[in-house]
Amino acid sequence: MKFPFIDLQAQRAIIADEVDAALKRVLEHGQFILGPEVEQFEIQLAEFEGGGHAVSCANGTDAIILPLKAWGVGPGDTVFCPSWTYAATAEAIAVIGAIPYFVDVDPVTYNLCPKSLRASILQSQNAKAIIAVDLFGQPANYPELRAIADEFDLKLMADSAQGMGCRLSGKAPIEWADVVTTSFFPAKPLGCYGDGGAMLTRDESLKEQLLSLRFHGRGTVPGDHAKVGLNSRLDTMQAAILIEKLKIFADEIEARNRIAHRYTEALQSNILRTPKVIEGGLSIWAQYSIEVPDRDSVMAGMRAAGIPVAAYYPLPTHMQTAYKDFPTSPDGLPNTMAAKDMIMALPMHAYLKPEDQDAVIETLLGFM
Repeated sequence: MKFPFIDLQAQRAIIADEVDAALKRVLEHGQFILGPEVEQFEIQLAEFEGGGHAVSCANGTDAIILPLKAWGVGPGDTVFCPSWTYAATAEAIAVIGAIPYFVDVDPVTYNLCPKSLRASILQSQNAKAIIAVDLFGQPANYPELRAIADEFDLKLMADSAQGMGCRLSGKAPIEWADVVTTSFFPAKPLGCYGDGGAMLTRDESLKEQLLSLRFHGRGTVPGDHAKVGLNSRLDTMQAAILIEKLKIFADEIEARNRIAHRYTEALQSNILRTPKVIEGGLSIWAQYSIEVPDRDSVMAGMRAAGIPVAAYYPLPTHMQTAYKDFPTSPDGLPNTMAAKDMIMALPMHAYLKPEDQDAVIETLLGFM
């Protein structure tokens, strides 16, 4: 490829000195698990996301599992989620014995469709929670999802692994969701240099449960474990790295939006469908994904020309071997099935050079 799909080294070059100094401090104090940088990062992340509490953990999948366990979700319980996203969302439900119930997505934003969700709830049994995914970096329709959750007495989780930093009407998803989860996988807009995750909530009781569950379920009496938990702690070195990355994250979100606007201005047409952000929404553009006719042929041509592209998600979760027997919305997931064959993601990161973006645009338009 002429340049990378996501250029992690461009960001690293900017903060290399700060990161090296932060890691040196951790090496010197030697508190490699739950050192002071972990709590510092949790406080700063919660402030960035509009208040409440942040509890870090080992990865984004555990970040979904831990709140479900705290809510008592388990075998026989139903949790609603989109099929058209990475399998980790459904995996977190299934691994604790609960039932992932696959819901369709909105045809414009690709986020959880409230109409499909309502139909699914009415057809389900033992419903306990809804997991909305902030796909490609933009917020789901949280006001509508919150209303549905309240109507049916369900918990609402925002899986913001791709969307940490997104906003709707100027507010973070924590304004509506009972818990917000995220991943710090390196390719995420706010990523560390390994695995990591976090949960955000304004519920003090839930925060305390999450702190216990991420540390083997330990109780208040030394040596006693009050719950069956996990070993899921963000290590101190990753927290130190994330502190430095969070300092520049707002600027990076602005840069991503400038790049996304430039793509849209150049590519919007009757042939290509460029992304639409929900009204009042701010996307962080984890991916810039367009709908392309004859997607696979175009992708092959782009790659042959040295332009990196990616398909999200050609095999929706409900079609994958491990998940094909779980229930799906009575509507048949038509928007999911349409999107899987058309979506192509273009290079997107905060440091994408104009000349590289021009090469993407010119090559793509050549195929159109």
